[in-house]
Formats: sequence, C-alpha cells, structure tokens
Amino acid sequence: MAVIDYVIVLVYLTGMVLIGLYFQRKASGNIDSYFLGDRGIPWWALGASGMSSNLDISGTMINVALVYALGMSGFFIEIRGGVTLIMAFLMIFMGKWNRRAQVMTLAEWMHLRFGQRRDGDIARLIAAVSIIVVTIAMITYFAIGSGKFIGEFLEIPAFWGLPPEFWAATLMIVLAMIYTVASGLYGVVWTDVFQGAIIFGTIIIITFIAFTKYALPETFQVSLPLRDGGFIAHEWTRGDWLSAIPHWKLNLPAESTYSMFNFIGIAIIFYLIKVVIEGSGGTSGYMIQRYFAAKNDREAGLLSLFWTFLLSFRWPFIAAIALMGIGYGAQNVIISDPEKVLPFVINEMVPIGVKGFLVAGLMAAAMSTFDSTVNAGAAYWVRDIYQAYINPKASEKTLMSHSRWASVIIVIIGLVFSLFVKNINEIWGWITMSIGAGMIVPMLVRWYWWRFNGYGFAWGIASGMITAILQRIFMPEIPEYWSFTLASGVSLIGLIAGTLLTPPSSDEVLANFYKTTRPFGFWGPVRARISSTELEAIHTENRRDISAIFFAVPWQVILFMGWMMFIFRSWTQFGVLMIMLVILSVILYYKWFRHLEK
Repeated sequence: MAVIDYVIVLVYLTGMVLIGLYFQRKASGNIDSYFLGDRGIPWWALGASGMSSNLDISGTMINVALVYALGMSGFFIEIRGGVTLIMAFLMIFMGKWNRRAQVMTLAEWMHLRFGQRRDGDIARLIAAVSIIVVTIAMITYFAIGSGKFIGEFLEIPAFWGLPPEFWAATLMIVLAMIYTVASGLYGVVWTDVFQGAIIFGTIIIITFIAFTKYALPETFQVSLPLRDGGFIAHEWTRGDWLSAIPHWKLNLPAESTYSMFNFIGIAIIFYLIKVVIEGSGGTSGYMIQRYFAAKNDREAGLLSLFWTFLLSFRWPFIAAIALMGIGYGAQNVIISDPEKVLPFVINEMVPIGVKGFLVAGLMAAAMSTFDSTVNAGAAYWVRDIYQAYINPKASEKTLMSHSRWASVIIVIIGLVFSLFVKNINEIWGWITMSIGAGMIVPMLVRWYWWRFNGYGFAWGIASGMITAILQRIFMPEIPEYWSFTLASGVSLIGLIAGTLLTPPSSDEVLANFYKTTRPFGFWGPVRARISSTELEAIHTENRRDISAIFFAVPWQVILFMGWMMFIFRSWTQFGVLMIMLVILSVILYYKWFRHLEK
C-alpha cells in the first residue's frame, strides 16, 4: 500500500477507538448497561450493528472462495451459515420470543423455562459453558481470517517461531479489545454503526469497479485447494457456474478438499434441515443479544428487517470480488488459494487511495464481528457462572472487573487455538456443522415440548458437544453432513433419555413461561390451564407467524441472489428473481409487517 492508504487506515482505526472510548462512562454503571445498553439503544442502530457483526472478514473470505471456485453452487453451500437464513426466523417470531424473556443471556433464560430447581441450574450452567466454547471457536475463526487478510497488506515478519498471520491477527484483536473492553455493548453498537458506513462505502466502490470493468467469460478456469496443501485448476462454463437452480451433483477432482461438496444436492438438503432446526430453535451469542436489548416486540421485528436488508448487500460485494478474481485469472495467472482471492484482488486490482479505504472497510467488518462476539461471550461467565453460583453478592465494581477480564481471557484462548487450524473453511465447517449440530436439537425442543426439562437440555447439549469435539480429534475428514448427523443424533438420544428419566418442570414454571413467551408447539397440558380468550389471541398470532415463515425464507434467499445476478449481468435470472421478490414482499407485508405490535 502507498502512504495515503496507510493514512486512511490510521484515521479509521483512530476514529473507531475514540468512538468506543467515548461510551466508556455510559457503559460502566452496571452489567446491564455493559451488556445490554440499558435496553435503550434504537432499533435501527441494533440492526445496523447486527449487519456489521455478521459481515465478518473470515466469513467474507470463505464465501468469496466458494463463489469464486464453485459459482452459485458456492452460494447454496453457504446456506450452512454464511447466508444467515436464521434471520428470517428471527424476523418473524424468534426475535420477539426471546425479547419477551427480559433476560441478559441465553443461559439466564433457562431459569425462565425450567425454573430455579437443580435441573434449571444445571441447564443454565451447561448453556453458559457451551456458549463460551463456541465463542472461543468463533474467535479462532476470526483470527485465522483476519490474519490471512491483514497479512497480505502489512509486512509483519515471523518471530518467536510464530507465523506472520498470527501477529497480524493479534494486532487487529488488540485494537478491537481497547474499545470492546472499555465500553461494552454501547461501544460495540455505535462503533459498528460507524464501521457499517465504511463497509457500505467499500461495497459501493468494489461493485462499481466490477460491474463496469469485468464480465464473466464463456469458459474460464479457477483454482481448487488440494488435501496435501497444493492447488489444482478446474474449468467452468458460464452457464454451469452461474445457474440459479442448484446442481444435484458436482464433478470436482477427488483430490480437492472441495470434493466433499460433490454430492451437493444431499449437502444442500442437510444445510436446509440444519437452517430450519436452527432458525426454529433460536441462536445465541451476539445475535440474540441484540434482541435481549430491544425495547419491545415491534422494534425486535424492525431491527430484524433492517438487519436482513442491510446484510443482503454483502452478496453483491462477494459476487464482485469473485468476478474480479476470475477476470484476473483469465488475463494473467489463476489465483492459487481461493481463500486469498479477496485480499489478492484488493492488493493487485484496486488503485492507490481506494485501496486504503477498502482495507479500512474490511478491517471494520472484521472488528465488528470480533467485538460483538467477545462482548456477548463474556456475559455468560459474569452473569451465569460468577454472579449466579460463585459470588452472588458481588458488587457492581467486581462484576465490571470480571466482565473485562473475561473478555481478555476468552480472546487469548481463541488466539492460541488459531495456531492449530489450517484454513478458514476447516474451522467454519466444524463450527456450523459439528459443534453447532451438538447444540441444535436441545435449542429447538426447548420451545415446543412442554415435557422437556433442564436435565434433558443438559444431557442433550453435553452429549452433542462432546461428540463434536471427539469427531474433531479422531474423524476430522468426514463429510460435513455426517458430522452434523452424528453430533445431532447423539444429542437427540441424550435429550430424550435425560427428559424421560427425570420429572418435568413444575406447572407454575411452565404456565409462566408459556404466557410470557407465547410459543407454538406441543403445550396441551399447559394450554388447558389458560383462559379461552387469552388462548385464542395466542393461537391467532401463532397461525400468522407459521404461515409467514414459509414466505420469509425464500424472500431472504431471493433478495441475496438477486443482487448477485445484477453484478453478473445475468438479466433473465435477475428479472425472474425480482418478480418473485416483489410478490413475496407483498405477501409478507400483509401476513407479518402490518401486524407488528405497536
């Protein structure tokens, strides 16, 4: 980079830290302000912050890699996590259900659902521990991606026997930690809003360059990674690479690590099953923290809609980078590592000045994911382990100290683990399809089956998580759909055994949870104790939400795909998708939006 590029990046970093530090006093009153912003942050800021947090650099790099290497098949593969289809479920019903609990963390929510007897306590502890494990895994994922990206631009040498990527990631993490530790959710949200503006500027610049200067050739070659660490060229036709109708099977070389996606039809079915289960069961971490911080049900819906709309602009950016990477390969040499297409395009194909702005924007994307993850993860130690069971009488000063130290320690552990993972797709696949699968079934059942208790939740989570960790150690090469089936299957067995071998939650706890949250599902014995008038209002809302979700999921997929087809100049597919998008939007207006509670 030139001097002007470094100046732009320095100005961005300085501004970000100053904004975070500005909110230090506001966030330092107590842990409610530190982790939830006193539930007073506007819905549009929460939505913009959520978008910035989802648009992480590691995820963008792997999404670019898959679209570059596999075309629209790469988009469908990222239904496993990168398309973030869980947003459709959060928008229609899951966001408001979580907000109604009025808790700080998902682990604290367990007391509302299972009560404060032993099974409720065990469920709360196992939830806290499992989410801290996932937080550490996400930080590892963040460190690998940001290290690869920043390593392309800053000439950081290797020393103490550690690679340059490790030190590049450490630099990013230290900078983000300054304001994350100081100002909590206030700093996270408002720096995310600031960073979101930079991200949008980045998207506009790169999509304009790609759209005006590059077109997809009729035939072209891309690079695929090999199992031994090398790369191999693979040829595509424009029609196959660009097809908006998913392939049933790909013919990728067996020696490529991407050959795991050859039976892509089966993989997509598994990804969709995973999305439906995950979406219907809710999420944890920084995503659900935004809903715990929302003011009311209506704002939970509005922030979801705004979040999803803003997030859709990630995909034309991904399409543009992939298109430029293919264009470079057609004119020069093929970019060898698909996971480095993003930093390579910026380094080699973007002019001075613009390059600094783009690097700042992508650093913003990286830091916004990191700060949200760390802030949300630390809450589980402070609220659900230390305050709940170790020191219930701790002062606010002590709790704030633990909040900050928990953030630092979680980050250090995640950074160390990054030294043992080879690539982004490896850790991302494990997070989404193995360790995530170990939690997915108990997270689903907790909403819909009255008989489910805290022991069942604890047994299900523990057995699924242990299976995922053992799979990672002893069977790291198995296809993702088998790792998903293994972890979720063992978790289901543990869940059923733990539930049926122990007594149910008390009638009072179940009735309070049902009337507070108002979920649908198998709640017959609980419904029998509720007045017919109240029950009819709940049924009306539930029927409307169940109907709306069948339109919200394709609406989100088509919204994201439509922007990509515009960048690729696939006008027929773009036109069809836009017509479908308008029809689905009208249906959602009448089935969902106009019913948002004021």
